[in-house]
Amino acid sequence: MARKKKELPLLEQIEITGVAAEGKALARVNDMVVFVPYVVPGDVVDLQVRRKKHSYAEAEAVKFHTYSSERATPFCKHYGVCGGCKWQCLAYEHQLKYKQQQVVDALTRIGKVELPDVMPILGSENTRAYRNKLEFTFSNKRWLTWEEVAQGVSYDNMDALGFHIPGAFDKVLDIEECALMGDLNNRLRNAIRDFAHSEGVPFFDLRSQTGVLRNIMLRTSTTGEVMLLLQAKVTTDEEMAQFEKVLAFVGDAFPEVTSLLYVINNKCNDTFGDLEVHTFKGTDVIYEEMEGLRFKVGPKSFYQTNSAQAYNLYKVARDFAALTGEEVVYDLYTGTGTIANFVAGKAKKVVGIEYVEDAIIDARVNAELNGYDNLTFFAGDMKDILTREFIDAHGRPDVIITDPPRAGMHNDVIDTILFAAPRRIVYVSCNPATQARDLSLLDRDYKVTAVQPVDMFPHTHHVENVVLLERR
Repeated sequence: MARKKKELPLLEQIEITGVAAEGKALARVNDMVVFVPYVVPGDVVDLQVRRKKHSYAEAEAVKFHTYSSERATPFCKHYGVCGGCKWQCLAYEHQLKYKQQQVVDALTRIGKVELPDVMPILGSENTRAYRNKLEFTFSNKRWLTWEEVAQGVSYDNMDALGFHIPGAFDKVLDIEECALMGDLNNRLRNAIRDFAHSEGVPFFDLRSQTGVLRNIMLRTSTTGEVMLLLQAKVTTDEEMAQFEKVLAFVGDAFPEVTSLLYVINNKCNDTFGDLEVHTFKGTDVIYEEMEGLRFKVGPKSFYQTNSAQAYNLYKVARDFAALTGEEVVYDLYTGTGTIANFVAGKAKKVVGIEYVEDAIIDARVNAELNGYDNLTFFAGDMKDILTREFIDAHGRPDVIITDPPRAGMHNDVIDTILFAAPRRIVYVSCNPATQARDLSLLDRDYKVTAVQPVDMFPHTHHVENVVLLERR
């Protein structure tokens, strides 16, 4: 006999009291913490528990009794369904307040290091259309919202071009409007979807791995250049002809696209780092500019997705480095060398290290573009390259700038930094929790003397943080 499913409780008139991870808010009911999406501190709501563990539960708000004064009206028609921009319901000034608190809490509770006063977070001037890169997925299994299901809406076809639904890898929400980038993203995406549908070009089936059109990646730059990359699965001449028809349509209908690229991807995932990128029309790269510096951005390049805030972030890092022109600087996790180029004019020598070899190729091109001959770049795993022998060969750094991925730095890297004993360390992080863990390991020899949070991603819970450490 099937086991009877335990009925989960309805919690009535519960006040939301704080924010939590992954863009959720939280409430406390007796000794239990309840995590709730799409609510803000100060809301009083009825909560339907959806998942219950010993010390916490996950719930959704099913009725609002009181709306918080911190609440804002979400501006996106897809809010609450696509899974992005979860803090649209929270006024921006309060988003900044909670992001600042997130940094303080991580550094004090996890890092347990002595801190100076944390400087006020640098908010983003643009809270909409701030991204320079977006990706959208084709699918022949459109996700229907609860409203569409309730209304019995039916469609002639279930093709979609949009975002993956969280927790449903093969379902895609068809996106009509996205406010994360300027309106070009909407015009391009909707036109490509409509044209492909009218021409009968098959959208990808993520389960059966059939179909032609897989995804698009759109990049824009402050120079006005636009890159569009389309991915397709192509196994026959007929499928290639269908795909080329879509490419030709884009090339004719959107002259503002200066770099129209494509990838033939017959793998089971959309990653294309190991695949050849073809140029259908225009150039194969676009360029970003910052303080007169130029940066090559290719389809595989990493570049901060909020260009305006990237400039503010890099200025903080450069100010913290306090360079006089006599220093040897190591830029760890250098990517395409943006920070390395940004500080090179005030340094004697800059050594950049990065795992991705293609990024290092771009970094060298950027150094040449900007006329710097004091930049040297190395590709490989950080813990394997940054060794005592490497430091002996390339000079002991006066300043280390490190901008690791979300996982933070490997213990071997931290040990080598301690051996190198620079006067200053500038630690840029997109994850204050792992940054705090690393700071606790550096605390033996270094004191945190400045902390500057930077908001790169409005309407999300993500926050960047820059910390200056000075040798004790």
